[in-house]
Amino acid sequence: MENKKEMRDWLNEFKLSHPFVIAGPCSAETEEQVLKIAHELKDSDVSVFRAGIWKPRTRPGGFEGVGEIGLKWLKKAKAETGLLMGTEVATAAHCKLALENDIDVLWVGARTTANPFAVQEIADTLAGTDKIVLIKNPVNPDMALWLGGVERLYAAGIKKLGVIHRGFSTYEKTKYRNIPEWQIAIELQNKFPDLPLIIDPSHITGNRDMILEVTQEALDLNYDGMIIETHHDPDNAWSDAAQQVTPAALKQIFKDLKVRKVSGDNEFTAKMTKLRANIDVLDANLLDLLGKRMKVADEIGQVKKDNNVAILQNNRWNEIQEKMIAEGAKKGLTEEFIVKLFKNIHQESIGHQEKILNS
Repeated sequence: MENKKEMRDWLNEFKLSHPFVIAGPCSAETEEQVLKIAHELKDSDVSVFRAGIWKPRTRPGGFEGVGEIGLKWLKKAKAETGLLMGTEVATAAHCKLALENDIDVLWVGARTTANPFAVQEIADTLAGTDKIVLIKNPVNPDMALWLGGVERLYAAGIKKLGVIHRGFSTYEKTKYRNIPEWQIAIELQNKFPDLPLIIDPSHITGNRDMILEVTQEALDLNYDGMIIETHHDPDNAWSDAAQQVTPAALKQIFKDLKVRKVSGDNEFTAKMTKLRANIDVLDANLLDLLGKRMKVADEIGQVKKDNNVAILQNNRWNEIQEKMIAEGAKKGLTEEFIVKLFKNIHQESIGHQEKILNS
């Protein structure tokens, strides 16, 4: 698959003066609920109304969606509001029912993206469709797996494609429900700059109070749009209550978001060229310093080997981490960044020392 300008045609056809927006409840619960939210969103920046019809739950016993009947509610919402309709599909049966009910936008969820057999089944069922088909990143941080899903759909002759960045699962406790791992989405964006890229701040944050923050960060990275879970009574939603916003809150988010220019004038370009040159120099210095640090780690590894001492010294590592967090705060660096940075540096140092001890 090669990047082509035509990949953006379906998005350009909307002729929007603002980012592309998909919004609606995590789950379709009742016909009344679907219609109420759709009507509250119809006179806004929302182009596509979303609602989960089939909900993949981590464990059995939870609400797994209303099923096929919900598609009838979406058809009615479309007829009454004029909004396009979208939902997640995970099987060939889902795809067939969605097509039969004229759903406009289909997306492959994170759990399904992680299964190439399932994605291929969906691609075969949707082969040649003129519907918009989006694919979320897999639950694990694997850009090749994400891109592989896009390639399977592309090979099936599906022209209106896009990707949704919803974050990645982790055992680590962070402020996010699913950590963004921005660099993975940026790498995909660099490979396919014309493939529409949409942020899913609801699933990244799991917290309605962080929706604006993460969406703004995505727009600053030149994302094309957003998919935000929206419910008229989010605290009583049947699924993912904490991450849903009200229609009124969503409209306020639209007002608060700042859409940056993709490029600027000559003065802007000159300033950016100079600043980026400074960044390049600093990055080179960082790599030089890290190289020197690893040479010292090699020497430490040799001393440990000569004295038959174990590589990992937890007390020393904890001291370093506490010190660096404190020093980083003085320089305006977040604790989360410092912990992640020095964890990676520490792991690289251990790797160097293991080679020496085992040589």
